[in-house]
Amino acid sequence: MTGSPAAEEAAYTAYVSARLPALRRMAHLLCRDPHRADDIVQATLTKLYVHWRRARAADDLDRYVHTMLVRAFLNERRLGWARVRLSGAPQETPGLPPAAGGPDIETRALVHTALSRVPPRQRAVLVLRFLCDLPVAEVARVLGCSEGNVKSQSARGLARLRVLLGASAPASLGAELSLGKERP
Repeated sequence: MTGSPAAEEAAYTAYVSARLPALRRMAHLLCRDPHRADDIVQATLTKLYVHWRRARAADDLDRYVHTMLVRAFLNERRLGWARVRLSGAPQETPGLPPAAGGPDIETRALVHTALSRVPPRQRAVLVLRFLCDLPVAEVARVLGCSEGNVKSQSARGLARLRVLLGASAPASLGAELSLGKERP
């Protein structure tokens, strides 16, 4: 499956152009910071470019790239500077669409704030399962672990969210997680 360098680069460009919005959305859901999300996507796309031939030979290119993205997020979380929290934020963050009006905005903000306080591995499982609608088996493949591990991480993550949300915890937390989905 080797082609000319120009054809390989064109295939890479076409793939990235088509998948960039979904990759940015997934990264943003994982880290809740648009700038860090862009950094994670950029690191993923750089590695993808370097290993493009190997990636194209994969059975499922999207799964391969999702795995790269989640690993980039988890690796970035291990760095010391990732624990630095800046206070004060602009009223409107450039590059993000304005929030849609509706009765669920407060609940969505509450759930996403709590989600940002869940440990990174559990957050990755919750984002992939509930926000990206991936089945347990697919999440296990993306994270390189067993389905049982995904289920236990989901249960622990949801329990942690319930503790963080306290009395404001929605009855069906999985359904509330899907409030963060952007509609096409």
